[in-house]
Amino acid sequence: MTTPGRTERLVLPGVLTAEQAARTVAGILATQREDGAIPWFRGHHLDPWDHTEAAMALDAAGEHERAEAAYAWLVRHQNPDGSWYAAYADGDAAAPTDRGRETNFCAYLAVGVWHHFLSTGDDTFVDRMWPAVYAAVEFVLDLQQPGGEIGWKREDDGTPVTDALLTGSSSVYQALRCALALAEQREEPQPDWELALGRLGHAIRHHPERFLDKARYSMDWYYPVLGGALRGTAAKDRIESAWEDFVVPGLGVRCVLPNPWVTGGESAELALALWAMGESDRAVQILKWVQHLRADNGMYWTGYVFDDDAVWPEEQTSWTAGSMLLAVAALGGDEATTAVFGGERLPAGLDPDCCR
Repeated sequence: MTTPGRTERLVLPGVLTAEQAARTVAGILATQREDGAIPWFRGHHLDPWDHTEAAMALDAAGEHERAEAAYAWLVRHQNPDGSWYAAYADGDAAAPTDRGRETNFCAYLAVGVWHHFLSTGDDTFVDRMWPAVYAAVEFVLDLQQPGGEIGWKREDDGTPVTDALLTGSSSVYQALRCALALAEQREEPQPDWELALGRLGHAIRHHPERFLDKARYSMDWYYPVLGGALRGTAAKDRIESAWEDFVVPGLGVRCVLPNPWVTGGESAELALALWAMGESDRAVQILKWVQHLRADNGMYWTGYVFDDDAVWPEEQTSWTAGSMLLAVAALGGDEATTAVFGGERLPAGLDPDCCR
């Protein structure tokens, strides 16, 4: 059982005490199945991206064995082509409910593995996970388009969906950097991955027309910053451009315009993006605002419809709790979390112009 003594790194004044953090970690652990699977909540589905985010939160809290169990679940149930299905009923690998294979879901394993390695220093874990990371990255890059963007997914019958999502591609950008860091750790250079990363970053930074228009969604607003493709002035300009559209003072961040709905996951992720930009004060303010979503058991409601003064949907998701803990960990200086989201020790990728 997680104790406050193990969550001292997750203390943030006005946001979480050690006791509160311990309750949140315990809530994620209660959601996790014995086989390592972490569904959204018991009885709901598991998706590989949110499963990994929750595992990263467990590592940030020092629950390394349970985080490793989550990654072992992914290894055991990886498809032969390197992918995972988009959803599994309550984390039951024999019961996929969405057989699409989404690229950003598959790539995110690399982020979790790098975070676990930085949390534990366990080289043998990297060795065990490397075949799964390698296969997942190869699956993802097979869907990279000529313009550098990453196609959304493959359907169950193998049909590629080549339309690209900015949020998904920005998440893949972060994952590729972590995969390259793992390759470097193993002394197995992957120059093709470096070039793919450079092309993807170029598309994100300079070619918005190569992505589906999802500007209504706050994730498309902040994810190029959160994923590390935008930094400095470009990141600040992007965040300022839609701050008043998405941020609701005192409540958090809207999920989608024009809906009067703030969500915990998007709020915590924006806080992470702000921290990565060097704007910790604004990040802490966002996290303070969104604590109205905290439930008595330490978990977090997914969202709140402020026009109706209603919690909606009535669910407490492991990934919302996980995103909160990761944001607090970054702001609190947890070395593994700051390295992953701050970009320390991560390669930038080859400039595509150099290879023409």
